[in-house]
Amino acid sequence: MDSPLVAAVSLVLLASFLLFFSFAQSSTIGVGYISKILEIQDRERALPSVQVAAARGVLQRLLPSHSSSFEFRIVSKEQCGGESCFIIKNHPSFTRRGAPQILISGVTGVEVLAGLHWYLKYWCGSHISWDKTGGAQLNSIPKLGSLPRLQDDGILVQRPVPWNYYQNAVTSSYSFAWWDWKRWEKEIDWMALQGINLPLAFTGQEAIWQQVFQKFNISKEDLDDFFGGPAFLAWSRMANLHRWGGPLPQSWFDQQLVLQKKILARMYELGMTPVLPAFSGNVPAALRNIFPSAKITRLGNWFSVRSDVRWCCTYLLDATDPLFIEIGRAFIEQQLTEYGRTSHIYNCDTFDENTPPVDDPEYISSLGGSIFEGMQSGDSNAVWLMQGWLFSYDPFWRPPQTKALLHSVPIGRLVVLDLFAEVKPIRDTSEQFYGVPYIWCMLHNFAGNLEMYGYLDSVASGPVEARTSENSTMVGVGMSMEGIEQNPVVYDLMSEMAFQQNKVDVKEWIELYSTRRYGRSVPTIQNAWNILYHTVYNCTDGAHDKNRDVIVAFPDVNPNLVSMLQGRHHTNVKLVSRRAVLIKNTDSYEHPHLWYSTTEVVRALELFIAGGDELSGSSTYSYDLVDLTRQVLAKYANELFLKVIEAYRLKDSHGVAHQSQMFLDLVEDIDTLLACHEGFLLGPWLESAKQLAQDEEQQIQFEWNARTQITMWYDNTEVEASLLRDYGNKYWSGLLKDYYGPRAAIYFNFLAQSFENGHGFQLKAWRREWIKLTNNWQKSRKIFPVESNGNALNISRWLYHKYLGNPDTCDH
Repeated sequence: MDSPLVAAVSLVLLASFLLFFSFAQSSTIGVGYISKILEIQDRERALPSVQVAAARGVLQRLLPSHSSSFEFRIVSKEQCGGESCFIIKNHPSFTRRGAPQILISGVTGVEVLAGLHWYLKYWCGSHISWDKTGGAQLNSIPKLGSLPRLQDDGILVQRPVPWNYYQNAVTSSYSFAWWDWKRWEKEIDWMALQGINLPLAFTGQEAIWQQVFQKFNISKEDLDDFFGGPAFLAWSRMANLHRWGGPLPQSWFDQQLVLQKKILARMYELGMTPVLPAFSGNVPAALRNIFPSAKITRLGNWFSVRSDVRWCCTYLLDATDPLFIEIGRAFIEQQLTEYGRTSHIYNCDTFDENTPPVDDPEYISSLGGSIFEGMQSGDSNAVWLMQGWLFSYDPFWRPPQTKALLHSVPIGRLVVLDLFAEVKPIRDTSEQFYGVPYIWCMLHNFAGNLEMYGYLDSVASGPVEARTSENSTMVGVGMSMEGIEQNPVVYDLMSEMAFQQNKVDVKEWIELYSTRRYGRSVPTIQNAWNILYHTVYNCTDGAHDKNRDVIVAFPDVNPNLVSMLQGRHHTNVKLVSRRAVLIKNTDSYEHPHLWYSTTEVVRALELFIAGGDELSGSSTYSYDLVDLTRQVLAKYANELFLKVIEAYRLKDSHGVAHQSQMFLDLVEDIDTLLACHEGFLLGPWLESAKQLAQDEEQQIQFEWNARTQITMWYDNTEVEASLLRDYGNKYWSGLLKDYYGPRAAIYFNFLAQSFENGHGFQLKAWRREWIKLTNNWQKSRKIFPVESNGNALNISRWLYHKYLGNPDTCDH
């Protein structure tokens, strides 16, 4: 007999998701444009037996106790109605003891595993997320031999569009920088279960470039100056910087190439289409001397404090120069030589933060044509995949220039990522990218910052609206976040949109989500999630959510220049004027983002704590409780900072001392809270960096890279902080107590000193001290825990009563 949870889930499934188990109504115009590359990829895919074996490997790692309960098969698109799909049925031997119970078929191994995930979600009430965000909740799956049966005909779920894209050009540095094969294998498993079939595969490309540039007489010393350090490779690849954090040791090139071959092999075995890099024009400075007649331009400064030539101002080879195609071909061919095959899709973003020198459409068209020719000369079936980010922020790209670039490549050979479509879709302002195929992407996260944030209604409806719009050229959906392992609810829903034909009712979906996530239905928790859906996960203000909370992005500003708006008790998230915010009076301060009623979210936390005893031992609950408590207290810390500034402006030295100490105590308390779950620890980030090192010198270099990315990020002087400081900030236990707290204490000490000596706030002296603190912290070798410590529910309760339980201290 089915468990109550399974029965409840099945009823909601039948009532709410019936429309999703049907054939796709129609394909978009864009899908027709890419039909040739889809046919080629279908022909070149791994053998069915290989894909089934790879899928069974994922099942064995995920659910070894039930590996005998499922049979997997690869079927043709014809059996799926002409599209990619998965089919879930009762196994013909379902009633025979010891025989498989469920038969899952799919066009590729990815569809098979997406079908497995769908069955586990909607028939067994389970949940799968990253380990750091609570991992997989599989306790709700009935015991071996008792899996829930489907209706007699089973279900068939088609992809509405062929591709499900994954990653951003910088995810490789913000999240993947220190991964070994064990961690990559977990991620590829997760990708397949989410139905991702078009992931970027950027690991190890420096080893390919090393071989290619040596053919053009570039020495090892010249390449030492070209590549960034391990934590900054994404930006040296994009020609934003060079050498910063480097040079790379030869062992890094070698081990990353070996790792990339394992990554590609597994992706191909599962039937994925890994996207390889292509030549964008980024070249070592030494190439100018070897080819003096080549059109090589030195780019401008990218966020270096004083345009330091040691790492700023890189060089770009003009795409119209014959040497561009030669290098482009050599790079594609070298990848083919090393990897043995390709899936024919290549990413290239020549103009991402690099504006062309001339806005003449004919010139832009020639640039685009030459970039593509560089790919095509190495692979006649090449398709160019391009991030559409440049069209969202650079005023250079007006309609004539945009059309010129997009139409410079034969139709169907260029695919654009509508990178920030959940907030700022470019398809709306570009007539569906002027007829060029595109992928609807959810950007969501910047720099791997930790913030409860999202726009679930947009995720649940945007891809469907785009696909069904008139003359749609949409060919896929995707997740293009800069950092992963945060906000699992957002990624659970977005992954599902790869298989949803119709808009999702988020209110119903979120109720199912909380039940699946924790393995049981707890009314108070469901009520909390309903509040979170309408608050933190309902950001409609169109702002980029880069976390600028005071704790993790402490204001580098004279307190006399901080202005405060009146009316902190905002109740309407649309009334910006009623938010408690700091006004950006100088270039050195960016105020925290707040788009919801903090009072409502405090109520959600109350409900989360109240339901905690029923979910003891749940890692998913523990993660969410820590994250929600952190979110509430972080916003409270922003208000405490305002109170410090207010007391300072009133020349209230006692008030400054009192409120400052409250802020510093809160930072330490949040650090204690974060230590309760593995998803909020500094230790694993640092230790994984050191584990890739071959000797003590590399350990020091790699740890400096890891520490620098999450603090100062880029260069600084003694009194001028990096222009990118705190961009990669993290709410990680260890980082708050060891760095963010001491930094805030320096600022508060200077406030106190200004009272004592009668002088104004010494801004330059403050900067000198906190920059010194930061640079010393970057070079520190202090070791931090890699395992959690403490009971999340007990500590969350304690912090709630300490800071929020008294109405006088909870100024929301």
